[in-house]
Amino acid sequence: TNISDCFKFVLENYFYELNIFNLTILQFTEEKLGQAEKTELDAHLENLLSKAECTKLWTEKIMKQTEVLLQPNPNARIEEFVYEKLDRKAPSRMNNPELLGQYMIDAGNEFGPGTAYGNALIKCGETQKRIGAADRELIQTSAINFLTPLRNFIEGDYKTITKERKLLQNKRLDLDAAKTRLKKAKVAEARAASEQEVRITQSEFDRQAEITRLLLEGISSTHAHHLRCLNDFVEAQMTYYAQCYQYMLDLQKQLGSFPSTFLSNNNQSSTTPVQSVSSPSVLASASASLPSVSNSMVTSGLSELKSSSGSRKARVLYDYDAANSSELSLLADEVITVYSIPGMDSDWLMGERGSQKGKVPITYLELLN
Repeated sequence: TNISDCFKFVLENYFYELNIFNLTILQFTEEKLGQAEKTELDAHLENLLSKAECTKLWTEKIMKQTEVLLQPNPNARIEEFVYEKLDRKAPSRMNNPELLGQYMIDAGNEFGPGTAYGNALIKCGETQKRIGAADRELIQTSAINFLTPLRNFIEGDYKTITKERKLLQNKRLDLDAAKTRLKKAKVAEARAASEQEVRITQSEFDRQAEITRLLLEGISSTHAHHLRCLNDFVEAQMTYYAQCYQYMLDLQKQLGSFPSTFLSNNNQSSTTPVQSVSSPSVLASASASLPSVSNSMVTSGLSELKSSSGSRKARVLYDYDAANSSELSLLADEVITVYSIPGMDSDWLMGERGSQKGKVPITYLELLN
């Protein structure tokens, strides 16, 4: 008898819950068809829900595009994702700047470190490898300080919000279904039971609405946290670009003394290689403090200076350290007097500053009118 009573009790509860579920589904369907009334959320809660959805949408887009920026290779991103899911460390591989740098170093050693081209390739390769190391540091720092907090929000906080929001939706459907049954109740006993059910479902709905509201109000704190992470990301980028600029500036200075060596080592005109290696217009565009000058302006000014056999004033574009006693060291933005000597290398001029005199590379100068 006890087993029968228990079985009967279980069946009665099962069919009751099934009936409630069916009524909830019916309520949802009728709402979609416009045949049933719907309890509306208050305006504040609706605004919080909208803000949370907007935050989730743009956080995902920013996160994915940042990943593309830091790692443009989609295959590498997929590989990193798989290793992350397997909780294993991805194998270390050379990035593109490091690989290019290694090729340059190998080529320079093959051509001969004693030749101008081989030496220049080795110097460029070493700089590219330093840029590659800076790139790795940027990726690592950005992943920890920027991408991880964004991902934690998407996979953690927002999932909790979504779960509680679904519960709120179910509680609202239960409440509206109870209200519908109350309207349809004809017998006094049925109305009393329906009224009790409405009170219970209303209480559960209000409680769930409060829980959801508290979670959603945390979005403002999320924005503040993501702002700090954004500052960290910008600082990491600033450090990276400053390092790259300094590396290239140092390389430019090292290659500045190559024109005459290139001519003697390779027995050919150095006009074209020098323009491609040490043209200051490339460097000048990287910094507002360095004046820009085009190759055509330098060439036309030099031709005019050589043809006149006179002297001209020239402004120094950036610092230059003399490689030997025949050269003149330069300071950025100073104005010196320059002139040409017959038989002098086409990429150099004689410079004078007071009693000091020496050769200066034309690519470091801007001829003045």
